Amino acid sequence: MKADADLGSTLAIYRIDNMDCPTEEALIRSKLTGMQGVAKLDFNLMQRTLSVHHELPSLAPVEQALAAVGMQAVRTNDTATEQATKLSIQRMDCPTEEALIRAKLVDVPGVSDLDFNLVQRTLTVRHASGVLPNVLAALKTIDFDARVVEPAETSGVPEPAQTKWWPLAISGVTAIAAEIMYWLHDGNHWSVMALALVAILTGGLPTYKKGWIAIKNRNLNMNALMSIAVTGAMIIGHWPEAAMVMVLFALAEVIEAKSLDRARNAIRGLMDLTPERATVRQPDGTWSEVEAKQIAIGSQVRVKPGERIALDGEVVEGRSTVNQAPITGESIPIEKAPGDQVFAGTINESGSFVYSVTAAASNSTLARIIHAVEAAQGSRAPTQRFVDQFARWYTPIVFVVALAVAVFPPLFLGLAWLDWVYRALVLLVIACPCALVISTPVSIVSGLAAATRHGILVKGGVYLEEGRKLKWLALDKTGTVTHGKPAQTDFITWRDADPDSAHVLAASLAARSDHPVSKAVALAAETDGITVREVVDFNALPGRGISGRIGDSTYFLGNHRMVEELGKCSPELEARLSSLETDGKTVVMLVGDDGVQALFAVADTIRSSSRDAITEPPRNLRRLHPLREWSHEETRQVFP
Repeated sequence: MKADADLGSTLAIYRIDNMDCPTEEALIRSKLTGMQGVAKLDFNLMQRTLSVHHELPSLAPVEQALAAVGMQAVRTNDTATEQATKLSIQRMDCPTEEALIRAKLVDVPGVSDLDFNLVQRTLTVRHASGVLPNVLAALKTIDFDARVVEPAETSGVPEPAQTKWWPLAISGVTAIAAEIMYWLHDGNHWSVMALALVAILTGGLPTYKKGWIAIKNRNLNMNALMSIAVTGAMIIGHWPEAAMVMVLFALAEVIEAKSLDRARNAIRGLMDLTPERATVRQPDGTWSEVEAKQIAIGSQVRVKPGERIALDGEVVEGRSTVNQAPITGESIPIEKAPGDQVFAGTINESGSFVYSVTAAASNSTLARIIHAVEAAQGSRAPTQRFVDQFARWYTPIVFVVALAVAVFPPLFLGLAWLDWVYRALVLLVIACPCALVISTPVSIVSGLAAATRHGILVKGGVYLEEGRKLKWLALDKTGTVTHGKPAQTDFITWRDADPDSAHVLAASLAARSDHPVSKAVALAAETDGITVREVVDFNALPGRGISGRIGDSTYFLGNHRMVEELGKCSPELEARLSSLETDGKTVVMLVGDDGVQALFAVADTIRSSSRDAITEPPRNLRRLHPLREWSHEETRQVFP
């Protein structure tokens, strides 16, 4: 049986001829989701296939469940011989090219599944043994050069293609000039035709090339339709219109390619979080820098202060605080000691420690996040699936109708050929579904990329589209509702301590420390205009706090654990600490010879605009009643 490397499970692929719509997909999903041993389901309605990732000794329960809901499922993959090959196709940039490749490969004998990733420009083909040469040959016939991606290669994001703006600029200028010359000469002139031809050649050659390949392969895609329409317009003498249509279509393709480049840049930004090299302990005890992707699980890696952590692991030596905001979003750095887990991409704030690697570079927490973002665009939303099916039938129908409009009236009604060919071409351009077919996947990819740039990971178009049904929204506080950095929220003197003296003593100690909580206390004191005193014999107490001598006395500024170890805790203090910590605050205490003198609570504070944003009525309420003030309770009644 073939094991799926990503999931550690076995893959079974079924062809289900009567699975045609999202309703049937939902029926199958509800039947199989939650079944013991079924790990994941991947649907492909266009190919009518279902991929089942499972850990079952027998597939009989799956096949019985499919039969119970009336699905005619036939197993298509031979688990003994099936392979999954990833191909890099550098010229695959848009959904139109994906559709052309899919149409060419779907009928290749031995190909069971196709998984496209436009962001990485890769295609994963599941096929029987010995079929790969046929796949590569089929791609060659439609002018796509594919390279097999070796398993050892890291999954990088391709650099954005350098857009050559000068051909598009020349095309646009000459197309406008052709329109101007047409009106100046009150009709076609040799200058009009020359300018239009320059516009079409400079801006439309790639479209013509793709259109010719599509026509040769009996695929009437948008490139084919636009090539036919523009050529026909030139034949009947409408040169300015032909040039302008080609320029606008070329511009649309450039905008589409740029939207995918934005998604690639967002993923590249995530990948930049992890360093390429790390300092690893060698068998002889020495330390040397090694590429992160070559570091094996179990290796020991040393991290210096201020350095990013390269791999997931577990601390074995030393102590430090780690800023985990890039992964968890938590604003306050976390104390790390032996036995604690660390994540790739996080930042070591202070101190040095050694950790044992628990996951390879390709399987770290950050790598899995990156993979989720890359795979998200492959999850087709219901609208996108509908548009794909719609275009599959609509495009040929439009072409046939346009042909009938051009031929039927002149042949059977004796009307002018030129007029009706022109009307047919107008119909072909207007009815071409390019705006619909292109805008749907591009909108989804752009939405996913925009969300990623703002730190929001959406697992595909399906979930992006479901957002319109949201009634309640839970927000991660860090950097969204809050400022994303700790600040002092409470200053409480304890027992009969002098507030001014306690504040000065705590600020003097905090000013010597680089811990985020100490920094928050020191900043609050600085804002209040407090002048700190000199501290001698300063000590950092890992996992507890800090201490130092001010004047003739030694003072401590630290957490609950430190106070207990000093024997200064009490039931009354415990109750107060519990109250503050329940509110999500981190508490440190100033301790002197006579016990606890003051408590300082630190938290990630709420933005002033957050409360207004949450209580503000939805925009559609404003549109309905722009002059009315809506209360929070009324908003909840309209949108429960």
